[in-house]
Amino acid sequence: MDAPQEPIPEATPIIDPRIVVLETEVARLRDAVLRAQADQQNQARRHQRDLVDLRKFAASPVIEDILPALDSLRIGLESASTQASAAAVATGFAMAVQQLRSALSSHGLIEVEAAGLVFDPARHEALSQEASDVLPEGNVVRVLRSGWMLNDRLLRPAGVVVSKGPAA
Repeated sequence: MDAPQEPIPEATPIIDPRIVVLETEVARLRDAVLRAQADQQNQARRHQRDLVDLRKFAASPVIEDILPALDSLRIGLESASTQASAAAVATGFAMAVQQLRSALSSHGLIEVEAAGLVFDPARHEALSQEASDVLPEGNVVRVLRSGWMLNDRLLRPAGVVVSKGPAA
């Protein structure tokens, strides 16, 4: 007869302690990578939001500086309707223009010099020509539209009338 078989004991797996250490290290590194990726994504979102805010409010200092000139213009318009003297109104507007120039100049805006100078196509735009007994050919007789530079960058060339030389 067959002898009753003894149950075979289940083999208990032998776990190498190095495997446990390595699996723990892999889990720790995986978690660190996931956290780093999440931090990077959050930082990218913050950076994008900051860029939007920067673009949205970049003009704030300039706007704040020109508001007094805007107030002066409003006051000038109001006084123009009640003032009999055109000179008083002109003086008020001249003051407002000076306030605007001062505010904008404090932010790097500079008017392009042109009148009487040699025509410079990099800074001037010739709108017409006329004879001049005073200025030589190629010099700017007068400025029709001011040109402007912002921190050494030309925003708009000065629109000028250029001398053709003496009248024939």
